[in-house]
Amino acid sequence: MRDKIALLLFMFLFSSHLSLLSQSKGNPVAYRIFDAKGKKASYAKMLKASRDADVFFFGEKHNDPIVHWLQLRFAKDLYGRDSSLTVGMEMFEADGQVILDEYFGGFISEKSFEKEARLWPNYDTDYKPVLDFAKEEGLRLVATNVPRRYASSVYKRGFDVLDSLPAASKKFLPPLPVAYDPDLPGYKKMLEMGGKHANPNLPKAQAIKDATMAYFISRNIKLGTPFLHLNGSYHSDNDEGILWYLRRYDPELRFFTISTVTQDQLDKLDEEYIGKADFILCVPTDMTKTR
Repeated sequence: MRDKIALLLFMFLFSSHLSLLSQSKGNPVAYRIFDAKGKKASYAKMLKASRDADVFFFGEKHNDPIVHWLQLRFAKDLYGRDSSLTVGMEMFEADGQVILDEYFGGFISEKSFEKEARLWPNYDTDYKPVLDFAKEEGLRLVATNVPRRYASSVYKRGFDVLDSLPAASKKFLPPLPVAYDPDLPGYKKMLEMGGKHANPNLPKAQAIKDATMAYFISRNIKLGTPFLHLNGSYHSDNDEGILWYLRRYDPELRFFTISTVTQDQLDKLDEEYIGKADFILCVPTDMTKTR
């Protein structure tokens, strides 16, 4: 009996070893999901853990096909859980909301929409699927980002330049003056990466994006209904960026964050990424890019 148990144990351990070996050599793994503590998690576990949140931030690497596929899957699953889902996207600027609404309402053609909406270069492959899903299901899609011309002006001249904008332009911005904490680690790191010649307005240009996205999320979220927001991971990592501002606009909201990172190996989450978000999507460094 003992020999039989020993043989079964050996076979189990050997098959487990072969499985791990095949994953690392014969069958490449496209992604792994880890929780905030760095423990491996399943997509199903991540979805279940998000159940009590009001706003879901799915942070991405803009040119990563895996994250865009999972964003679409996540949107569909949230919709399956609550059909009142609203979707917001960094990839559309606030002054383009009317174009989005006209397209979703059938007032303009897809061709006209794509011509006027200032689409990102990888729109067709990465963002159109989510937009098409929202349109087909009759969901509200919110253009949350600041018009890029205003972020560019802040980069060149600082926040004060926004005060001189016409009143009609300010409706695409959060209330002025914009709160700003230069000591937030994310903003400090931006300056450090630029070295001694870094433009001190660089994190301010980032902050006006974060503040604007937070403001238009707060303006468009409905009590008791989920809001999914797609943005670059750096806008929501470590509960900073958009979340820092959104807490100021609506402190009662509950957040759920996903960040995307890349690593050479997927067996273990690198120490630097632990705690970056509620869940971390880890993609191989050599994953093909979409642009």
